[in-house]
Amino acid sequence: MATFDITLLPWANFATILTGLALGITTSWGLIRYYWVAIKLTIAVGILFVAFGFLHDALERAAAEAEHLAAIGGTTAQLGSAADVACWGFGGSTLSLVAAVLLSLYKPGGKTRRGRRLLQGGRRSQQIQAVIADTRTIADDTVALTLQAAGDRALPRWQPGAHIDLVLPSGRVRQYSLYGDPADTGTYRVAVLREPDGRGGSTEIHDLPKGTNLDIRGPRNNFPLVEAATYLFIAGGIGITPFLPMIHRLHEAGADWRLIYRGRSLPTMAFADALTRQYPDRITLLPADTHPRPDLDDLLRNTLEGVAVYCCGPEELLTAMESAMAQCPHGTLHTERFAASNRAAETPNTPFEAELRRSGVVVRVPENRTLLSVIQDIDPTVDLSCEDGVCGSCATRVLAGIPEHRDDVLQADERDRVDIIYPCVSRARGARIVLDV
Repeated sequence: MATFDITLLPWANFATILTGLALGITTSWGLIRYYWVAIKLTIAVGILFVAFGFLHDALERAAAEAEHLAAIGGTTAQLGSAADVACWGFGGSTLSLVAAVLLSLYKPGGKTRRGRRLLQGGRRSQQIQAVIADTRTIADDTVALTLQAAGDRALPRWQPGAHIDLVLPSGRVRQYSLYGDPADTGTYRVAVLREPDGRGGSTEIHDLPKGTNLDIRGPRNNFPLVEAATYLFIAGGIGITPFLPMIHRLHEAGADWRLIYRGRSLPTMAFADALTRQYPDRITLLPADTHPRPDLDDLLRNTLEGVAVYCCGPEELLTAMESAMAQCPHGTLHTERFAASNRAAETPNTPFEAELRRSGVVVRVPENRTLLSVIQDIDPTVDLSCEDGVCGSCATRVLAGIPEHRDDVLQADERDRVDIIYPCVSRARGARIVLDV
């Protein structure tokens, strides 16, 4: 006990105080904002006070008394008050150390924003190191990638409609729908269309060889397959990708479904041949160089009661589908976009206040800044990816107030939700909103 008292106990606490003060002063884990930091500092200072104040002297007196009793044949029952003080002081200091350790694990491990990130992935999606196991051309300007986790670890399971983020060697982050077998935890498969006029991500991917290391985030699913009496799928170009596992599952279940697939030309339409071979009676291919545009009004007007209409493709197609759904009041429309619509620019910005409940901070969001950027000033760990309201990675729980949804994640029948917001583009409808941040 005496050796412990003059070595590990005081000096470890001295180091704890110095590093704790440094963190408290130089980071947002401050002594004022987080009471648990102040409690740990109090414990460390208290142990130092006990160790240097009286525990060491009590231990030395008890040790000398014990040696004397041992020399004359005495017993522990004859030990005086110094031994009691030493035992109680040492026990209390040890219990305080244990309390500080448990507090370190419990609070940042689940009760602070950084702790939620470390323990659960928090608001930031899990990032998985992966390698390109295979790459092959499946259509003009389209490649399919097969991805495996580094070390052949199992990948998280997913459901039809899910997508992942690819963190490319350049640092770019791009979202791609998964296809293949959702039960296969060994590989992920994505299809990537080269877009020469895009932001460079697809061109970079097309140039990546087999064996390239990259990171994966997700999967996330903003486009789930719902229960319905019948299904109509309308795909534009590479928008066919999320439908592949959906129609496979429906076909296996004996459900009623139909696919309309439009592209620039047959050679550019990925998976077209395989789909027509596997489902010859349910697929309609409409390459633009040989077929006119489908009459969406007529197509939707003739659907059955309770139809779930799924559409994925370029913005022009999605906008036309949203307008045509007036002919289908008996159905529901489910869409997924490649890029943001103009929804975020349709309404002028007004300033508002956002209370970040977990952080204990109220921030002002001016008209020239996004809610997400202001949140990042307080919590730089908040997840983000596309920052255009498409991927859904920044989803944040709303505790009070009414969000003004400007994202392209929520479906048409979800836009009155008041429990969630995508702060990269959405704002508050009113003067104040309270968020679980």
